[in-house]
Amino acid sequence: MKRFFRAFLMGASTAVAATSVFAAAAAPSADAALIQRGEYLARAGDCMACHTAKGGKPFAGGVPLATPIGTVYSTNITPDAKTGIGDYTYDDFDRALRHGVAKAGYTLYPAMPYPSYAKVRPDDVKALYAYFMHGVAPVDAPAKQNGIPWPLSMRWPLGIWRSVFAPAVATDVAASPADDAMLARGRYLVEGLGHCGACHTARGAMLQEKALTDGDGPAFLNGGTVEQWFANDLRSDDAAGLGAWSTADIVEFLKSGRNAHSAAFGGMREVVADSTQYLSDGDLTAIATYLKSLAPAKPGTPALAYSNATADLLRAGHPPTNGARLFLDNCAACHRSDGNGYAAVFPSLALSPTVNAADPVSLIHLVLDGSTMPGTASAPTQFTMPGFAQRLSDEQVAEVVTFIRSAWGNRAPSVSADDVRKVRGSVSAAR
Repeated sequence: MKRFFRAFLMGASTAVAATSVFAAAAAPSADAALIQRGEYLARAGDCMACHTAKGGKPFAGGVPLATPIGTVYSTNITPDAKTGIGDYTYDDFDRALRHGVAKAGYTLYPAMPYPSYAKVRPDDVKALYAYFMHGVAPVDAPAKQNGIPWPLSMRWPLGIWRSVFAPAVATDVAASPADDAMLARGRYLVEGLGHCGACHTARGAMLQEKALTDGDGPAFLNGGTVEQWFANDLRSDDAAGLGAWSTADIVEFLKSGRNAHSAAFGGMREVVADSTQYLSDGDLTAIATYLKSLAPAKPGTPALAYSNATADLLRAGHPPTNGARLFLDNCAACHRSDGNGYAAVFPSLALSPTVNAADPVSLIHLVLDGSTMPGTASAPTQFTMPGFAQRLSDEQVAEVVTFIRSAWGNRAPSVSADDVRKVRGSVSAAR
């Protein structure tokens, strides 16, 4: 749910500790139940994704996060007293998590995502503190030097950013009188610990989320581009959102990383693998209930309807375009000539929100680089789509993607070779 924006937020190198401006509170009781609850909440917050490097120790940091101003490395959040957060008081921990201010007094980069964590209830912060202090093994892992040149590395502008764009920290999070318990729980998880908006909400000129809650407007969870992936619209839009998904579809996707409509790709693979597959069915249902409550960003847009016309032409051996011929040669074996794929194995392309997104970057990225489904407890088999970057030219990728976006009832704009060239360059650089 994301590397770029988390990088922009994530705190950087360890600095000399400054005197706390807040009175230190006594550490909460570290009983087993509290630690266990904190572990569950850390899963809900997907702390693993940004603070655990590939092949590294849990929560020891060191994950490189690419940002427009340089590379930021995530920090060690194990209870190691020298290189981690072992000397953090509860107030220090709370101030970093929800206020975006490090123990040393500087503002964290807004990859943390403290604008969402500001909504986390104090009782849940106490459980998280108990877990990270008593349920995580300490690791001696010094912070890596960030690759941000001066003067962009100066911290004081981030303080201004925080004062303008980070919301006030909640002393409690009361449910709306209109919310039932399930809806209120879903809202809390999505807007708070789940920080879904960090990836699925578009950013403004200052890299702030355009909306932090549904009350801020339809930009909330209407989709956002992160590291050459488009994090899909999670509102109830029929073509590019979750309008055609049931509550059960959303739960299945979050639990297994796949359903009859789609499969997790990009940063969402990590979200499912490290976070959502571990959530209770009750919490997954609450998340799905809340997402289904969100009105479409573009109400009145006609729903998509499946058409057999393309499938009939392909089956008859009459591909209408060169893109259609390329599809038959490279894609139809898995996704079928009718575009419906095989449920929970090879995703459907017909009426797919990813295919019909206004921004085609995810579909281009998938064709170029391929993807592997996450392996989860409920769906351990990992199916892989190969990449076609070496096999297809920019023009050919544009042709096949344009065909897919206009076949079987899909109605998304065409894609140019220049669109593909830009994605190929960024993907190659990242690789």
